[in-house]
Amino acid sequence: MTSTHSRARRAGFAAFVGTTIEWYDFYVYATAAALVFGPLFFPSDDPLAETAAAFATFAVAFLVRPLGGIVFGHIGDKLGRRVSLVITLLLMGVATVLVGCLPTYADIGIAAPILLIALRALQGLAVGGEWGGAVLMSVEHAPEKSKTFYGGFTQLGNPAGALLASGVFAIMSRGGETFIIDGGWRIPFIASIVLIGVGLWVRYRVEESPVFASKVEGRKQSMPLAFALRANWLPILLGIGLLPISTGGYYLATTFATAYATGETVALSEQLILDAMTVASFVEFLVTLPIAWLGDRWGRKNIMYIGLVTSVLTFAPFLLVMPGRIEPAVFLLASLVRVAMSATYAPIAAILAQMFRPQARYTSIALAYGVGAAVWAGFSPWFATQLIAWTGSVWSVIAMFTGMAVLAGICTRLAPQHSDEAPVTASFTPRTDTRTNRLP
Repeated sequence: MTSTHSRARRAGFAAFVGTTIEWYDFYVYATAAALVFGPLFFPSDDPLAETAAAFATFAVAFLVRPLGGIVFGHIGDKLGRRVSLVITLLLMGVATVLVGCLPTYADIGIAAPILLIALRALQGLAVGGEWGGAVLMSVEHAPEKSKTFYGGFTQLGNPAGALLASGVFAIMSRGGETFIIDGGWRIPFIASIVLIGVGLWVRYRVEESPVFASKVEGRKQSMPLAFALRANWLPILLGIGLLPISTGGYYLATTFATAYATGETVALSEQLILDAMTVASFVEFLVTLPIAWLGDRWGRKNIMYIGLVTSVLTFAPFLLVMPGRIEPAVFLLASLVRVAMSATYAPIAAILAQMFRPQARYTSIALAYGVGAAVWAGFSPWFATQLIAWTGSVWSVIAMFTGMAVLAGICTRLAPQHSDEAPVTASFTPRTDTRTNRLP
């Protein structure tokens, strides 16, 4: 048991480091899209149109993520999780550094946004294969009774990456009103090259997933995608339905909230909202693993239900308090909504991983998460911006958020949970782990 936990800790740490770097790269782009990419790459007489265009390029990565899940899921199911994860880390790093080197619209005209969209698509391709593999490396190394906790190490990379990204921009906002837009925005992108080197070193030191080695090796599918669509189509659909708040809601509370707060209607200072998001990311970082630990004690689904309800109850006042410009309230609610969302995000790694059979599991989880992120996260900031333009009220966004939470709750209720400790059979049909599949 001790050696099992030791391997699980190493795998969990490697997953944490890798996903931190991947999400840092992703959130650096998201923050830049909310603050400066509109006027730099999509200049217009209408500031709202600039922001909407920047968010549209943000959505491109999510549209490509299912393709990344298919490509790297195939590699991960055929050659191993570690091989796929090394490739995705390199791809993300190269794309991010190149974004930091791009000329703007003022320099090369229409070619600038085209190149930006192409590099954003490469980021999406990398993340589409990254998350599923990192989840499986941490969850499949973990003992059955601790899968939610060790899966939380993968999820810990999200707030850590967000903390690094928003922290760097918060520091740069102190360089003067025009420092970021005058070229400071390039610094976080180019600095990613250092993180990539660290991530590759850590990932090369972790052994392959024991579930892949013992249950799949020698019985691998020649076409993992075909097997996934044939045998796992219903869990894949439920997995997509699980994700509205864990993915889309998260970007509403971060990327959209940043743009809304700094827009003409609310007009909070960039420094204030970036400071609030940095503090919120730090708070989320602190609570993610304890919440994942509770998932193994109280039932991972029960934690998900708590997170869905409390996310709605904190997201609404977070948006409503902004026009009042009460700074302590903005800081408090930015953190509270991230704590609530941690309860929808921390257990999702174990929930999704245990929804699928060992065969084609990488492809299945990457496809579910990639399509779910494309549907929910890719368009949420853009659609929320449009809702405010159409209705003139932030209540429309709150209503959308609430509907997303209801759907996630229903799909959580229906999601199956399997055990990796079940005997291997020719059909690879796992038994249900009733302890981790508690239903209220």
